[in-house]
Amino acid sequence: MLIDLHVHSTASDGTLSPSELVSMARATGISLLSLTDHDTTNGLKEFEQACLASGVAGLYGIELSAEYYCSVHILGYGIDHEDSSFQKTLATIRRYRDERNAAICGKLRSLGLEIALEEVQAESKGKVIARPHIAKALLKKGYVSSLKEAFDKYLGKGAPAYVPRKTLMPEDCITLIRKAKGLPVFAHPGAVCLDTESFELLLRQLKDLGLWGLECYSSHHRADEIFNFLRMSAKFKLKPTAGSDFHGSIRPEVKMGIDVPDDIIPDELFSLAIIRTTTPAETNGEKSYLRGE
Repeated sequence: MLIDLHVHSTASDGTLSPSELVSMARATGISLLSLTDHDTTNGLKEFEQACLASGVAGLYGIELSAEYYCSVHILGYGIDHEDSSFQKTLATIRRYRDERNAAICGKLRSLGLEIALEEVQAESKGKVIARPHIAKALLKKGYVSSLKEAFDKYLGKGAPAYVPRKTLMPEDCITLIRKAKGLPVFAHPGAVCLDTESFELLLRQLKDLGLWGLECYSSHHRADEIFNFLRMSAKFKLKPTAGSDFHGSIRPEVKMGIDVPDDIIPDELFSLAIIRTTTPAETNGEKSYLRGE
């Protein structure tokens, strides 16, 4: 079956709205979809309404960034996104983003590229600003010929306008998600720059702190890496999940939907869906029903 538990909307740095993502998921035949925007839940209300209207099994989600010698991302599924303490922490994280964006624009101006923060805000349409929005502003003003060039030449790590993010530690992300009644999952481990021994040490530590799952299937992973991460998930008793990290047209090579064996996705995730469908373990053929009925 097709699953996608890692997609981004215009509420952060994706190019499709939450409702457009749901429409695409329905057309593609995706069995379970999660909206996991960066550091914000602002798209979840529209996502919920679209799921209810179209009958797509959707899962509330978020993606949080952390630092552990390198960048680490933690996904949260089934979160109580209206929890006031959770939202207060997200607001602090977004303030860190705002400070970084202002610093990046300052560096660009020092390089002779006249990019104002207001121009970047216009590209984000009032949503959470991220580097892709800065890249779009550079492209619009003719400083680069593509978004890739913007990152390669100015915005990527090691480039002259790069500014490191102020982020949480991985254990902070796990605690935050758990307090919001969510399930924390380690995102796209193949993108983490740690050797096997160091990565397994980190997994063991995070498992003890409440890590629930590992994103074994990802657009970031080769077939041999998927096999290796499935092995690790079994070794550390972490639940395997699947997500494309779909952003829309800014990453056109990544398509929505990950093809996985019917029994690989934990039933707990299906049970948390806004609209629940029968899980792979269920064979009674009942119709979909709303959570709470």
